[in-house]
Amino acid sequence: MSGYTHHESQRPEEVGLVMDGTGLSRQEQLILTAIERELCGDQQLDRRLRTMARRSMPLAATRGLLRRVPLGGTVGVLVLLSVALFHPAEASSSPALIWAFAAVWACTLFAMVLLVRRWCRGHRRQEQGPHRGTAE
Repeated sequence: MSGYTHHESQRPEEVGLVMDGTGLSRQEQLILTAIERELCGDQQLDRRLRTMARRSMPLAATRGLLRRVPLGGTVGVLVLLSVALFHPAEASSSPALIWAFAAVWACTLFAMVLLVRRWCRGHRRQEQGPHRGTAE
């Protein structure tokens, strides 16, 4: 059995289990139209649905933050921290120090990639100049 239950006095088409053809029945179309009309009138829901896409993308939220962070200084601090962690991790062979070094080094590489990417974009914009019609 499909998991649907209905009262024995009701036919499957009355419960909505059977549908003729691929489209909606007249009654289903009327119900759907009424629901859509009611939802269109809900301005708070409409506003939440329009802004939902921006909040659902975690990387989009961090882009603005990454643009404001001084990456040159951040990379410098991460490099110094990596060097400071490398020597004790190498000398002691402590798993905690090795993992800490690996995490800081991964962050350092990521920040370096962002820094180079930012530098290349700025360099490309300078080459294109204002005659290209760019708004930035």
